Amino acid sequence: MLSLGTSRLSIYLNDHLAGATVGVELARRTAASNRSTDYGRALTELAAEIERDRETLVEIMKRLSLGRDRVKLLVSWGAEKAGRLKLNGQLRGYSPLSRLEELEALSLGVEGKMALWQALRRTHGADPRLGGIDFEELIERARSQRRRFERQRRRAAEEALT
Repeated sequence: MLSLGTSRLSIYLNDHLAGATVGVELARRTAASNRSTDYGRALTELAAEIERDRETLVEIMKRLSLGRDRVKLLVSWGAEKAGRLKLNGQLRGYSPLSRLEELEALSLGVEGKMALWQALRRTHGADPRLGGIDFEELIERARSQRRRFERQRRRAAEEALT
């Protein structure tokens, strides 16, 4: 039986894994929707990084012998798909408002991911099972992602709202 601390850790990491699953799907979609725009290259790079970060989280969970909550993952994946149905100011297709809202959602996700890495560094940074996981690098990458999303978000806001 899992200890209370391990149970909380499992719930916490599975919550973040669900969020990361949504983030990967949203990042891929946003990059694809903007491939032919000035946003395309930057968003494609960010999507690849977000995917690597999710893979790192999965590796951490494996090393800590924590299983994945399949129901939570399925629900989060479905929620991301359902989120595509929102009105965006156009009858069909992608709009500048879609871009802005997606960039804002991704930026918020990066903030959550940075908080995850900081929490794990503090609570499990010395755990020998996590040897080779560079939390400082993960935190710095999240900061970099946040800055890059913010540049894109500001530009998207001007395009969508003026």
